[in-house]
Amino acid sequence: MKGWIKALSVPLITALVLTGCGSGASTKKADRGEKKTSLQKSGNDTVLRVSGAEEDTELLKQVMENFKKDNPDCPYTLEQVTISESNARDTILGDINNAPDVFTFADDQLRSMIASGILGEVTDESALSENVKAAVEAATVSGKTYAYPLTADNGYFLYYNKAFFTEEDVATLDRLLAKAASKNKKVTMDMSSGWYLYAFYGNTGLKLQLAEDGITNVCDWNSRKNKITGMDVARAMAAVGRNAGFKSGGDDVLTAGAKDGSVVAGVSGVWQANVLKEIWGDKLGAVKLPTYTVAGKQVQMASFAGYKMVGVNHFSEKEEWGKKLAAYMTNQSNQELRFKLRGQGPSNTKASQSAEVKASPAIQAVLAQSEYASLQRVGGNFWGPATELGNLCASGSAPTQKTLDKLVKQITASVAD
Repeated sequence: MKGWIKALSVPLITALVLTGCGSGASTKKADRGEKKTSLQKSGNDTVLRVSGAEEDTELLKQVMENFKKDNPDCPYTLEQVTISESNARDTILGDINNAPDVFTFADDQLRSMIASGILGEVTDESALSENVKAAVEAATVSGKTYAYPLTADNGYFLYYNKAFFTEEDVATLDRLLAKAASKNKKVTMDMSSGWYLYAFYGNTGLKLQLAEDGITNVCDWNSRKNKITGMDVARAMAAVGRNAGFKSGGDDVLTAGAKDGSVVAGVSGVWQANVLKEIWGDKLGAVKLPTYTVAGKQVQMASFAGYKMVGVNHFSEKEEWGKKLAAYMTNQSNQELRFKLRGQGPSNTKASQSAEVKASPAIQAVLAQSEYASLQRVGGNFWGPATELGNLCASGSAPTQKTLDKLVKQITASVAD
């Protein structure tokens, strides 16, 4: 085991990301053929450690038990470790010596994982070919795939109470808000979150993406030259913020309002499906996001698309069996089991065509919205300024051009600035 690998820390990982997230990111790991026996600290070389979210505890238990039954020649005891997919990168790369052998994580963490060297290339074409193309592309950098697709549902769309809205009402944000206001009700969306704020910009021709270094943002949300300018969008968002039928807020606001009857529609994801089903029952509806008015035009609201995936520790002596387990965790039957127990949408094409999945309004809505979605590929400098912009617009006040220029300058600043 190379000494520099054993000493990896968050600052060094950051340096690797800065230098390694371009087209050469996959070559940042030295001596790929060498086995790294000293990395694993499970206390027992016969233990293969698997991490997943706390909510997946029972699901993973079943999957691992079935894997052992179906693979009696597996020489390892399987041990479950709790690590949330949302912060898997920070947890795993922050203590890489104790990293699990197999782990689930969100797709926006892929490049950092690759840059650290903890992910090797996945060459199991039979496992990859069973998934929708977009999910495989989310796990791919520079033509090489580094993880096994697990879900294809980490996006957002519109939930609504059918007792208040028709299908025509929910097609446009103008009509949706007007109908809610006429009933003294609210439609919610978390404008303070850059993740949701993207919905207003994504289909306007304005840009938000990573630069070639893989960490700096390219953003022209302050553009004066685009057919729909940055100020056009900001003014449109502020008009939404002022609307009597709108309330800015996250899932807690949506849930509480649905319970007390003050909220009749809201933007969220599949994780809210069961909660809202309990409240609204058969009146629960879910559709793609509506169009909204900007610069006198109706523009389809966009969204970020997200995928969960399974990675295998390339530093581990147990990598071969880790890959077998990862392929098993993400196969058709286990993605169907994940939907049954957790309500998460499959990336496996056959699993996504099951009668149960087709009967889920939330899954069908996120699939419909996927046509207007983009992968979340933004650097860390985006989130703070996006929150400032969102909060300002949610209050009903559009920023000045000068303020918008300042925020975009912060979004696009280099990490060294």
